[in-house]
Amino acid sequence: MLGYIARRILFMVPTLFFIMLLNFAIVQVTPGGPVEQILASVTGVGSEGVNRVSGTGDVGGGSSGSDGGYRGAQGLPEGFVEKLEKQFGFDKPAHERFFTMVWKYLRFDFGESYFRSDSVWTIIKEKLPVSISLGLWTVLITYLVCIPLGISKAIRDGSKFDVVSSGVIIVGHAIPSFSFAVLLLIIFGKGGMFEWFPVRGLVSSNWDDLSFFGQIIDYFWHLALPLTAMIVGAFASLTFLTKNSFLDQIRLQYVLTARAKGLSERRVLYGHVFRNAMLVVIASFPVAFGTIFITGSLFIETIYSLDGMGLLAFESALKRDYTLMFGILYIYSLIHLVTTLISDLTYMLVDPRIDFETRES
Repeated sequence: MLGYIARRILFMVPTLFFIMLLNFAIVQVTPGGPVEQILASVTGVGSEGVNRVSGTGDVGGGSSGSDGGYRGAQGLPEGFVEKLEKQFGFDKPAHERFFTMVWKYLRFDFGESYFRSDSVWTIIKEKLPVSISLGLWTVLITYLVCIPLGISKAIRDGSKFDVVSSGVIIVGHAIPSFSFAVLLLIIFGKGGMFEWFPVRGLVSSNWDDLSFFGQIIDYFWHLALPLTAMIVGAFASLTFLTKNSFLDQIRLQYVLTARAKGLSERRVLYGHVFRNAMLVVIASFPVAFGTIFITGSLFIETIYSLDGMGLLAFESALKRDYTLMFGILYIYSLIHLVTTLISDLTYMLVDPRIDFETRES
């Protein structure tokens, strides 16, 4: 197992390298870099207008008009654009900037944000608790509800309970999470019909003054609506996966043999079927968390004013804050690779018969 883990960790290095290389190359041909953003702010022209009059398509500021400079910078102090390029490091060739970035990222040195007066790592650490809260609790609650529900549906396959619950789950899955989030906001949020739940932030402004149990209650009070909006859409896949896994196992010969030996139905289900049926479900937990953490929180964070990683990534891309944007991309990619490795290891822990190392050899 140690050899397999070592190979997987070594494989992460070229994977991260090519992810960063591909995105860095895309950025080089995307108009409207940080220099153009500042020029738009200084000249009072929209960023699209600056791109149009400057004739630049290089985010590094290397491309210029026919006179050798930014035509959109006319009227600005001499050398202003050159100082901006040097400040952002765009006075260096693209390949040199890329390899410098890679070397720093290997040491988790993400540099300073272009438009925020703080380091990228400090900013990311401030936003992580929000996204981790949403991702972790969404996955935990989904598993705690969907596994028993899926087992119940498998045992009662074809019954009225199975049909009705399937219909409710499918309807919930069909509703977009952001639409459901807005609906919850209108009905239960402050300023809505009932005004039961807060609609901004992860905790109240007086959180530090609350008791320990008061802080816990306040924390989940703020998470109630965002978690509900994220969970409803996540029920379908896990519930049906659990149900189908159980049905596949129940129909196998070893279950018939166990029943023929006179074992109780409960012992057959939870002593024999459960471990085999839950292999895929339990082992997918790390990947499920990584997926929700990375992709599931942007709209929810925006709707409920939760200052997390999803909203931060969107704002950094909008403002062309490339140091922050690439730092977030690196963290997201690393989390995905690590959770995938943890998922494989969980397979081996749940079922020792699975040995990826032997399979590879």
